[in-house]
Order: sequence, then structure tokens, then C-alpha cells
Amino acid sequence: MDIQKLTDRYLFHTYKRNPLVIRRASGSWVWDDKGKKYLDFFSGLAVSGIGHAMPPVVQAIRKQAGTLIHCSNLFYSGPAARLAQTLCQRSFAKKVFLCNSGAEANEAAIKLARKFGYQTGGRFEIIVFENAFHGRTLGTLAATPQPKFQQGFGPLPPGFPVAEFNRIDSVQSLLSSKTVAILVEPVQGEGGIRPANPEFLKALRVLADQRNLLLIFDEVQVGLGRTGDLFAYQTFGVKPDILTLAKGLGGGMPIGAMLAHSRLASVFGPGDHGTTFGGNPVCSAAAFAVLKMITPRMLKNVKQQTARLSSELQSLIAGKPYVKELRGMGLMIGIELTVPGAPFVEAARQQGLLINCTQNNVLRFLPPLALSDSERRFALKVLKRVFDAGPRAG
Repeated sequence: MDIQKLTDRYLFHTYKRNPLVIRRASGSWVWDDKGKKYLDFFSGLAVSGIGHAMPPVVQAIRKQAGTLIHCSNLFYSGPAARLAQTLCQRSFAKKVFLCNSGAEANEAAIKLARKFGYQTGGRFEIIVFENAFHGRTLGTLAATPQPKFQQGFGPLPPGFPVAEFNRIDSVQSLLSSKTVAILVEPVQGEGGIRPANPEFLKALRVLADQRNLLLIFDEVQVGLGRTGDLFAYQTFGVKPDILTLAKGLGGGMPIGAMLAHSRLASVFGPGDHGTTFGGNPVCSAAAFAVLKMITPRMLKNVKQQTARLSSELQSLIAGKPYVKELRGMGLMIGIELTVPGAPFVEAARQQGLLINCTQNNVLRFLPPLALSDSERRFALKVLKRVFDAGPRAG
């Protein structure tokens, strides 16, 4: 059976897939249908941050699947309750809404902010930022001011003024009596791995407090250990009112979460929001196991590997005329090129390393949180060959 032909024939062509059929995965590595091994330096787009098919997660999934696979949210179940408790205990939050993806978590955050605005004077506008990405539902797409994502899907819901990233004066200029919240990624992912300035996020917090606005952090890609802390807001030292998570939360299982401050605990009532599969017992059990795996030891490894990898990448790209900038935070790294990045991605794949390109010319690295020295050296060896070959790498 030709999986590629089968996929192209029966699935919508909504993804630009690499010519690679992944058959199995374990830890930091994946294998294709021909048995070739690859280092996943992209962590399944930050989903497998703790690694692929990690035994504690697999065990939790198997155990829960043999007991209770689904429970309607019209009843109570243990896995969702324990997961919510852990998320609250390890963060600023007092309430959690469990869902199935990052887009759903951000959609819930948008609805919560608007309901809060309705209760506090009829406010509904949420300030967002250039190059942001928050999802592909109509609501989150409206909050994603990039034409390549929005084109063809209008009219989109109104109420999302667009500010310049890292420019507090730009945010201030958009404030009005309709403003209820500010939605920001501490590190823009799809926007090209662009970290916020700590001073900028602190200024947003002050502004939100002064104007009774909600500060929403989208940590769908950057959260859950990638910065060297469990949450990126902890790295920046700025607490939001609402936090969204997904990707790495389930260790490969589909789950998202919206976490909220205590002052928002009673904003949502029965029927205000919901999801059939949110808080699924199996997904919740997997997420609970993931959180147990993100230990101080793993977070220490993230910080150590970040320092080594950043220094080594800086040396590797030095003097390359087609490299514009190395940037990022923690194990969320981007290299902006002056040429298209696709040939570099292809060349790396051919040599056993999976990376990604966003914004057409930004190579994106999202290594596993438990990245070892030998794995880092392998990646750098491949990347050196790829960068030495230059734009003709592919």
C-alpha cells in the first residue's frame, strides 16, 4: 500500500507534506517506512517535547483506555479533575477549561475575555499583534493578522485591532472604551521565532492593570518547559490573567487547556462554553503523566542545552552571507535567512535531521526537552554540512 498516494487521494490537501512516511517513533527519534532513522529536531511541531512514546505516558494511556475511554462532561471523572488541579497548583491559575487543541484553547480565551467585557461595560476588542498566530477557527483566525492565513475566509469576526510587536506605544494608540484584552505570544512561533522583550511584557501587565484589561498569553507552542521553566510567563516574570496551552501538553494526545486567574472564575457559567471531548479521560491521563515528567532536572537540561546549542549555532553560521539572524528563547530557536529555507530543510532531512521552515525563510528548531549531548552533536554535524553547502543545499 502506497501511503503517500493514499493520503493524496483521500485527504484534503491542507498540508504541504514532506515526502516521508513515518512508521514509528521513540524518544528523540523517528523511523520511516524504509527503516531510516531521523533525529526529530522539531518535536512533532512542539507536540512531543518530552519525547515520542515515552513509557510513563504510554503506560498512563494504556491503563486509562482499559478503564474509561470517554466520559460526558455532564458527569464527573477523575483524570480531568486531577489534571486541572495539577495545572492550577503549578501555575497562577485557579480555574481550567480543557479542550482539544491550541485553537480551541485560544477560542475559549477570546470568549472568556468577551464575556468579561460584556459584564464590565460592553467591551469586546482584543488587541493582537503583527505576525501573530493563534489558530485557524474563524475567531482565532481573526486574531491572526497574516494575509496568507486569512485570505479567502472573510468576512472574519471584527474586534481585533493590530499593534506592532514589542512596541508599547503602538498598543497604547489602539486603546479605546471598547478594549477588553491584549492577546500575545511570549515568543511568536509561526511569526518567525520572535521573542517578546521582557520590558514589553511587563509594560503590557502595567497597562492591563491600569485599564482593567485582561492580559492573555498564548503559550501553545512556547509553554510546557521549552523556555527552561514550566511556563514561559515564569521565564519573563510576568503573570497573565489567562494562559493557553496545547501541543506538548498531551505527549502526542490531542488536548488543550485555558487557564484563568481567580477573578475570572465565575465569568463562565453553565452553557457559556463547552466541548464534547474536552477533558477526555485518556488525553487527561496522558497530560497528567507529561506534567510529572517535566521535572526540575528536565528543565535544568533545557537551560544547559540552550546555552550550548545557541553558542554552537552562532559559531556555525558565522560569516555565512545568507544568514540574517539567530534568535529565540530556550529550545525554541530560529535562524532567519536571506534566501528561501526549503532547500535547507530538505537537505537536513536527507541526512537524518528533521527541522522546519516558517515565514518562508526562518529555519525553526524545536528540539526535545531531554536533548542529550550526543543528539545535539549529531544535529550540529548535519547542520554544518547543510550550511556549508549553502542555498544549493537541497
